[in-house]
Order: sequence, then structure tokens, then C-alpha cells
Amino acid sequence: MHLRLVSAALAVAISLSVLPAMADTPKSTPTAKELIARSKPQEWRTPDPQNLLYMQLPQGRVVIELAPDFTPLHAANIRTLVREHYFDGLAIIRVQDNFVTQWGDPNDDDSGDKSKIKPLGTAKSKVPPEYTRAIDPKLPWTPLPDGDVYAPQVGFTEGFPAARDPATGREWLTHCYGMVGVARDIAPDSGNGNSLYVVIGQAPRGLDRNLAIAGRVLQGMPYLSALTRGTGPLGFYTQAAQRTPILSVRVAADLPPAERENLQVLRTDSATFAAIVEAKRNRRDAFYTLPAGKIDVCNIDIPVRTEPAVAAH
Repeated sequence: MHLRLVSAALAVAISLSVLPAMADTPKSTPTAKELIARSKPQEWRTPDPQNLLYMQLPQGRVVIELAPDFTPLHAANIRTLVREHYFDGLAIIRVQDNFVTQWGDPNDDDSGDKSKIKPLGTAKSKVPPEYTRAIDPKLPWTPLPDGDVYAPQVGFTEGFPAARDPATGREWLTHCYGMVGVARDIAPDSGNGNSLYVVIGQAPRGLDRNLAIAGRVLQGMPYLSALTRGTGPLGFYTQAAQRTPILSVRVAADLPPAERENLQVLRTDSATFAAIVEAKRNRRDAFYTLPAGKIDVCNIDIPVRTEPAVAAH
């Protein structure tokens, strides 16, 4: 009888000692999907159709948003190339594993037929390098609270991952997954936008401030990241049959509204985006029991959605 009383008392004591720990157990962090579902309409922006490119591949459409606030000269030259149908009939010429997918004129490769290089039309053959820009206090800036290896500060502006250095007063876009850069030769002004690349692997941040970033892919990344890797040096294709043809590239503003994608991008200066960043930094659920407490600027996806239909009254 005495042994039973002791056992019962011990059981009560253990249960009481566990209660505070159970009460202090933090709740699971909300998922990005849950946070987006609770977002407000004003937290989303509709990209300017003048800054949207539609690249049509046999597999489907790729939507690219240009970043004219960071690379205005390149954006203007790319629009000229697109509007004069420069990219139509060209191809994806390079897919290097864990690095980039690149497209342009196959005849402009080292092994290409230079006599067949497609003319640039009225587009400029040389564009001054736009690797960084002066910090503009008028542009929205959402800083990431964690440190960064490549820059004094990192964060987000206008839907793009970015970095800045207050000491020099400069800021720039970063080479994160899905960002679109301007290929060039050795000369800094040789990147005119006639050959572009998209990051498909681990962020090659060492390229920051060494190449111009023209924008980022909003839709269709699987069409660029899942392609067969090239077997030549740097992932270039060695045979024409390996290349993916570009059927067309158009500026969204030049198409009828019915042919456009109704995409919205979550504002990176919104409360919902801040909540998503914090949830990813301190993720805790049944699987993630130990939150990292930090996150890299390239490990945060900026949400893109199709504009919700307006309910009829």
C-alpha cells in the first residue's frame, strides 16, 4: 500500500514538472502558403507590362521581369532587341550544372560561324557596365537582419534580392536562383543584352558587381533549370540538336491583354513578406525542431501568384 502511494505521488510530481515545459513549447511557425492566404490585396503589386518579357520555348512560356531601376541602359537595349525580334529563332546554347542556363546566338560561340551572326538591328553593340548603382532612398529597402559574406548589408527592393554598402553609397542586385544576368566578354561594356543567362544552381554570389543583372524569372523556371546539361566546356552544347530553340520573345505591353499573364508579386516591403522571412529564419514544426535563427538572402523566395479573380456581386 505504501509503495503504491509513493508511486502515485511520484507520478503526480512528474506530471506537474512537465506541465510548465509543455506550456512553454512554442507553436509551429506558419507556412508561407498560410501567410500568403492571409495577405491583403494592397500587399501585392502588378509588374509593369513594359518590364515583362515572354520567352516562348517549345516546353512553355518563361516570364522575366526586367529591373530598369538597377540596369536601365541594359533594359532599354533588351527591349529594342526583343521588339525587333532579335531572339526569335535563336536558342539556349549553354546549360552548366549548378550554375547557369544561357541563351543567345549559337553562331556567336567560339565554334560558331561568325559570318552568320544575327545582326543587332538598331540595338547598341556596347552598353556601359551597370554592375552597381547609387543607393536611392526613394526605393523601398527591406533589410535582412542576418549577416552576409559578400556584402555589408543585404535585403530586398522592388521584388528583387539586393545588397548595399553604406560606406561607398552603392547598391546592387544579387546572383540568386532565378536572377537573369547579362553575358559579356572581357571588356566591361561588351554585355549588351543579346546573350542572357539565368542562375539555376547554388547562388554564385562571386559574380555580384562583376556582371549586370537585368531582372529575374517570375514564371517558368522549370523550363530553364531542368534542361539537359551541356557536355562541352562551361556547359555549352556541342551539337545543334542539343539546343532548345527560342520560338519568340515579346514585351508583354505589346500583346493584347487577353494574351498576357495576370501575375502579381508580393511587395517585399509588406508585412506579409516580413512575416514570411521571419518564419523561414525561425522555422519550427514537427520536422524542424531546431530553428536556424538566420537565413541567406538567396534562400528566400519572393512569392508570385496569378491575380485572384474578382468575385461577382
